[in-house]
Amino acid sequence: MIYFDSDYTAGAHPEVLEALCVTNGEHTIGYGCDSYSENAKNLIRKACGLTDARVYLLVGGTQTNATVIDGVLARHEGVLAAQSGHIAVHESGAIEACGHKVLTLPHYQGKVKVTDVGAFIDEFYRDETYEHMVAPGMLYISFPTEYGTIYTLKELEDLSEVCHKADIPLYIDGARLAYGLAATEGDVTLQDIARLADIFYIGGTKVGALFGEAVVVTNPNLLHHFTPLIKQHGALMAKGRLLGVQFEALFRDGLYFEIGQKAVRQALAIKKAFVSRGYTAVVDSPTNQQFFLLPNTLIDHLRSNNISFETWGTRGEEQTTVRFVTGWATTESDIDALVALL
Repeated sequence: MIYFDSDYTAGAHPEVLEALCVTNGEHTIGYGCDSYSENAKNLIRKACGLTDARVYLLVGGTQTNATVIDGVLARHEGVLAAQSGHIAVHESGAIEACGHKVLTLPHYQGKVKVTDVGAFIDEFYRDETYEHMVAPGMLYISFPTEYGTIYTLKELEDLSEVCHKADIPLYIDGARLAYGLAATEGDVTLQDIARLADIFYIGGTKVGALFGEAVVVTNPNLLHHFTPLIKQHGALMAKGRLLGVQFEALFRDGLYFEIGQKAVRQALAIKKAFVSRGYTAVVDSPTNQQFFLLPNTLIDHLRSNNISFETWGTRGEEQTTVRFVTGWATTESDIDALVALL
């Protein structure tokens, strides 16, 4: 089988796995208080262009979103997010289970518009009964979005400005951050993300790690005493070194960014192959997720020839939207085999 289902269907990048194996026999203090974790945090701070940001290593994306959002919001507050946002659609109500409502906004190929964010906040406080309603306490976006699209630097600057004007934090879900940063048409750097977001996380699970996400807190007024909350949410590893070793391997020599660049290059090759043959790209994605509207006959043909990929939504009567995703484990021969079947 050749897998294009997602970017975490394989294990760890060989360099990450090697680092885990080399250090496997060592004994270190637990809960991320080891030298590997501290070095990984310092490497992340350096890559972000920050010296005083707080960095926390958590086990997975859903735990990270739930823990951060629960830690930021007051009991009466909710989180603004796109209708298509991961926390609104594919996290099984994890945010609501923590007692916080997801306040959805219209999405435009996965993105929210600053005008919609500003209008929601303004209209909320113009309502004389707002004390009886769930208040917008923060804004959640992802980079890239669920549709593989990315925000421009200007869009991020505008979103950051409207959030800070309303005195609410901007939180960026970076589960696939490396692929957004690698987008050839993008103008956003990791340093920009660190400058504009109050909190964001650097995804490891989908970018070469066995598991793990790195939360970066740039606003010193947020998430004090965060470690106990991480533990309450089941996101604190006793063997925290395993996270430190992986992120150290990803950020020591730029492997994290190399993985993103390679996967994006391969995804764009897939996009070119489909589009040049007359198939429709549903979203103009510049990252490692590509969406196409394909005849069901072609879908069945590909799957019968051991090409695995996801149906995006329900199967149509004659044609269906599907998603192809590349990652560290995607090879050039995988791309060649797919193209040949077209």
